[in-house]
Amino acid sequence: MALNAESVVAVALGIGLAASAGFRVFVPMLVASVAAHLGILPVQEGFGWLASWPAMVCFGTATVAEIVAYYVPFVDNLLDSITTPMAVGAGALLMTSVLPIDSGMLKWSTGFIIGGGIAATVQGGSVLLRLLSSGLTGGTGNSAVTTGEGAAAFGTSILSLVIPVVVAVVVLVLITILIVRFRKRFLRPMRSLQ
Repeated sequence: MALNAESVVAVALGIGLAASAGFRVFVPMLVASVAAHLGILPVQEGFGWLASWPAMVCFGTATVAEIVAYYVPFVDNLLDSITTPMAVGAGALLMTSVLPIDSGMLKWSTGFIIGGGIAATVQGGSVLLRLLSSGLTGGTGNSAVTTGEGAAAFGTSILSLVIPVVVAVVVLVLITILIVRFRKRFLRPMRSLQ
């Protein structure tokens, strides 16, 4: 993969869509499917199925089911255990679908490491936020968290198609800030126990 403007935009687009998969698994899949169908999202060879009507119907149905299920208190916490590995897979698939890399092994490895890793990081933050909300509000505040995650999933997915480089930079900066804060907050007490 030569480092050119097209490659940078493709990686940025993959990062934005993968981050969206951390908020909701099927929202970015649906957005990517519709965008590919309309010719807005340039998918790589082997990912043409993403633009098909059956894919759009499946992702649309799954999106509605996922959004509705997350509004049921405590079912949302259970769903997090199911959607976490699915988010990694969706992030990897979305990243891989836009990467202009000829080698299949390199393309999927990069997609899994970068796309799956970003989706896992965002999903992990989402899970922690929901657990905190459940603990502090007895589950009554989870609907606000769910609404915010849904808005973030749709917003990040759509903005990734319009301004991918800006979205990727914002995502990477936010992830870095969260990781640094997490390390400072949770690793310091662990070191004092040793």
